[in-house]
Amino acid sequence: MSAKRFLERLVAGTESTNGAAIVEFAVALPLLIVLVVGIFDFGGAFNIKQELGNAMREAARFGAAQPTNDLRNGGTPPSVDAIRYLVDSYLVAARINDCGLGGVGVPGGGPPWVYTANGNGCAGTLTLTINRGVVLPETVAGTAINLLATQVSISYPYQWRFNNALHLISPGSTFALANIPADATAVNQD
Repeated sequence: MSAKRFLERLVAGTESTNGAAIVEFAVALPLLIVLVVGIFDFGGAFNIKQELGNAMREAARFGAAQPTNDLRNGGTPPSVDAIRYLVDSYLVAARINDCGLGGVGVPGGGPPWVYTANGNGCAGTLTLTINRGVVLPETVAGTAINLLATQVSISYPYQWRFNNALHLISPGSTFALANIPADATAVNQD
């Protein structure tokens, strides 16, 4: 085939639009899949962040209402362990993997008391920190006072499903495990 004939066939092939829609669809489909999966994944992460915030707020309120007379005993006080069970039940009720938080051992020492859990197929390590002796300085009528408060914080491991779709457009890329933090503080009531 001569070069002239080849160029004529090449130019004639570009004038036809047969198959252009298939090519456009083949290019756009992976981008569309990544976009849709990303929307769902980020929406799920945002929902978990909201649920964790609610759980921490309820745990701080509950802890602030508990008596502080058991904080002087050795080991982990029952009031602190009750806060852990409240957080665990809140996560289970919200259908969030609790990473086995309800079955972890009682941490020694403290404050703060730190519970770590990574069971139940959790993507990483969940960390729950409870501090019943946080000091909040306040000024009332020109007088400085210290208020004792309960602070509860969590770091929740979140595995992005976005990775699976991201490989369609960028095979070597990864989206790392993310820790979603949440915390709350409430002034002790006793």
